[in-house]
Amino acid sequence: MDLSEVVLTHYKLGSKGKASLSPGETDDTKLQPMTETGSGQVRDKQKALLDEIIQHLNDLFGGDSTDADKVAWIEHTRSKIMENETLRGQAANNSKEQFRHSPDFEGALMDAIIEGLDAYSGLSKQALEDEAIRRRLKDILLGPGQLWEMLRKREGGHRPAP
Repeated sequence: MDLSEVVLTHYKLGSKGKASLSPGETDDTKLQPMTETGSGQVRDKQKALLDEIIQHLNDLFGGDSTDADKVAWIEHTRSKIMENETLRGQAANNSKEQFRHSPDFEGALMDAIIEGLDAYSGLSKQALEDEAIRRRLKDILLGPGQLWEMLRKREGGHRPAP
């Protein structure tokens, strides 16, 4: 079986209980020293952002949906917002904090959530019914979701940030 083209796109973390790590129980509990300079690995920035998004969404929605559904839903929401020409212009001409408080952003977020109702009903319904979830969703989109940066880039992000 050839698995050379298989790509891991999602994974799920779960608690399997607590383990005792008291010193002296086994020799396996000792930290191994570094053996070579530069033996650490650089973490892929996109993977780190995706991990952060998944963690935030898990905190926000719990275990009701799979990680794949949550990632697909946030991607859908972000892509719908990125289609908005008004927001692209606002992102290009305003700071991230100014953009966060735009009433157009709030409206576009609500529209994107509503458009996702058919495919992501559980997540969308929770977001529509709870303003706190929408605030956290904005934080996710503007933080690790990099919505503002992507909108600026799409609009021709050559303008300096105010």
